[in-house]
Amino acid sequence: MKNIDSKNHVTGKSVYVDDIPIQAGTLFGAVFGSPKAHGRILSLGTTEAELLEGVVKIFTYKDIPGRNQIGGIIEDEPLFAENEVHFIGQPIALVVAKSEIIARKAVKLINAEIEELEVITDAREAKEKGNLLIPSRTFKLGDVENAWPKCDYIFEGKVESGGQEHLYIETQGSYAYLTDNNSIKIHSSTQGATLVQKIAARVLGLPMHRIEVDVARLGGGFGGKEDQATPYACMAALASFLIQKPVKVILHRLDDILMTGKRHPYSTDFKIGLSENYRILAYQTTMFQNGGAASDLSPAIMERTLFHSTGAYFIPNTEVTVHSCKTNLPPNTAFRGFGAPQGMFVIESAIAKAACELNISKRLIQETNFLKEGNQFQYGQLAENANIEKCYYSAIKTYQVNEIEKEVEGFNSKNTNYKKGMAIMPVCFGISFTKTPMNQARALVHIYQDGSVGISTGAVEMGQGVNTKLIQVASQVFSINPGRIKIETTNTTRVANTSPTAASSGADLNGNALKIACTTLLKRLKSTSSKMLSCDASELSIEGEKVLKNGKETGIGWNKLVETAFLGRVCLTENGHYATPVIHFDKTKEKGYPFAYHVYGVAIVTVTLDCIRGIYEFDDVKIIHDFGNSMNTAIDNGQVEGALVQGIGWVTMEEVAFSKDGKLLSNSLSTYKVPDIYSVPKNIEIIPLIVDGPELALLRSKAVGEPPFMYGIGAYFALTKAIRAFNPNYKLDFDAPLTPEKVLLRLYQK
Repeated sequence: MKNIDSKNHVTGKSVYVDDIPIQAGTLFGAVFGSPKAHGRILSLGTTEAELLEGVVKIFTYKDIPGRNQIGGIIEDEPLFAENEVHFIGQPIALVVAKSEIIARKAVKLINAEIEELEVITDAREAKEKGNLLIPSRTFKLGDVENAWPKCDYIFEGKVESGGQEHLYIETQGSYAYLTDNNSIKIHSSTQGATLVQKIAARVLGLPMHRIEVDVARLGGGFGGKEDQATPYACMAALASFLIQKPVKVILHRLDDILMTGKRHPYSTDFKIGLSENYRILAYQTTMFQNGGAASDLSPAIMERTLFHSTGAYFIPNTEVTVHSCKTNLPPNTAFRGFGAPQGMFVIESAIAKAACELNISKRLIQETNFLKEGNQFQYGQLAENANIEKCYYSAIKTYQVNEIEKEVEGFNSKNTNYKKGMAIMPVCFGISFTKTPMNQARALVHIYQDGSVGISTGAVEMGQGVNTKLIQVASQVFSINPGRIKIETTNTTRVANTSPTAASSGADLNGNALKIACTTLLKRLKSTSSKMLSCDASELSIEGEKVLKNGKETGIGWNKLVETAFLGRVCLTENGHYATPVIHFDKTKEKGYPFAYHVYGVAIVTVTLDCIRGIYEFDDVKIIHDFGNSMNTAIDNGQVEGALVQGIGWVTMEEVAFSKDGKLLSNSLSTYKVPDIYSVPKNIEIIPLIVDGPELALLRSKAVGEPPFMYGIGAYFALTKAIRAFNPNYKLDFDAPLTPEKVLLRLYQK
């Protein structure tokens, strides 16, 4: 089935927040953010801005009727700064005016007198000074200290991984207006409609049922709109509620880049020990997570880093600690992979270091230590259907990796100024929210009198194709044409208490809830048809919009069946509830069964490096991916391709840079580079691993949003191999992103 949104996207008909027809009298908001990274607010001069013609009102924390608090996991983040500011761009005031241009002009007329305080941008420095967002956490397996003496080889090192700007095409935005009974409707570009509802109710001092949040679709999210869409929705709602007029707040691109958090940078120390035959016996890391000025989702991201710290390998003795450090940067937040890429980059770096020091192929260590069936993860869960070796050996055979290695060696021996490098990147990624209560969803299904079907769920469409998959579920259960089915907007009034569309679980959770609702309705329709035919329901089936009895047509079609059910007063509406079974996790013990299943895969990445200029091209990325039983190959392959390129961008060119005083230096598309059509691999091949998917995956089709991001990590190690081929004196280090500038320095390192 084709993606149902593609045609409207490419013809410009898809409606986003800023496309919603505005009501008469709509006002526009612009945010005044802190010009300093840390300091006390001595005064706020708004008089000149207030006198500007067209300015209606300027809001600060003093205008909030409820609580000035938008923190989700931990309540440590105000909507508007009160006495102190903690990062450049932190919202201090909202200007509301008759036009967007006037509002932005007024923002420039506001003056804030701020007594500057010490600015910390480095996570390690923050830890030294005791600036932590939350208590540190450690995952352990076995006994690391007693394992070191048994190791034949021990290596230590340091790893740096940078941030990453989400750069969704649609910036943060919201449109709010009053409805009956002094309630508020908010159109928000958010991945978490219920979170917006909950926090807006807190800020306004209203019960949640007075706040309706509606999401048609997002112009990209990647995690950046899981929590960080909330403040702008709250600002629009606050202004609308107090002025009693519709208010729209849409961030300018430069404000969006400046004010919002990124992927968390991590700085890590590692120690790895191997036996004589290259089995990893011990692994120990201390990771410093740069959380920014407030917790946001850092606690959950830290947790997923811990869960994925050993990658696709079984290590019997591990001890991994993460410190979530408070700095004077915008609060860092969710980004595709949600902390797992940072953890996997470290274990791959540790293995690369060991291979380099031992002068052996990294492949040898990798294949010696892959997870096997029944191995225990450091969080207590046992590996089930551990397909990593199947993916690896399928890739070795299918893509003739030994021949690729020979070709690389042959090319390098014949060329002086160009060198090739190849790396293998294995992936093991757990699917579920690591906070167990979030693994639930609901779906509301209406069958209308004419046989058409309307569906509401908590899933938010943001380009990943979840709406298409949901239609496939209903179409398959009812055995009707997909054209009969409409997906409604995500709305907190129709479907309440939703989890955000994140953690690669949007299709699994909402699709299974939908399947439950549709199956219940199907049973009712079969009961109706059994009465129509005076037979037992077990003899009947609905196939191709026809009622069959023992496989033979009965003359009753879908429309007739629905009409008869309605006239017989059969309920044609159903609510389905799904809660992922089995999963649990005990944080007091740091043990449990947090994931419904794992996704596996292997990528072979090949690069050609221009050793004069330090620039590079990725020739091939060849992937064996564990889709389970993919329910939509086109959408799933698209997700793999997009995630791969985004991952390559993270470890190669996307460099987020701040000055020591907390100013964002990579603050525009002229100073922050993302992969374009000239940067993507020349060839991407994706072959599915032929295995059955797990029961807990939607129709046994495994989640696909986040796991392929990690394939991009292989680009880093392919590059380092090419560098070493040119410069044997290069001392292998791990500092991502490996930009052309950094490559050039390493090519001529002495």
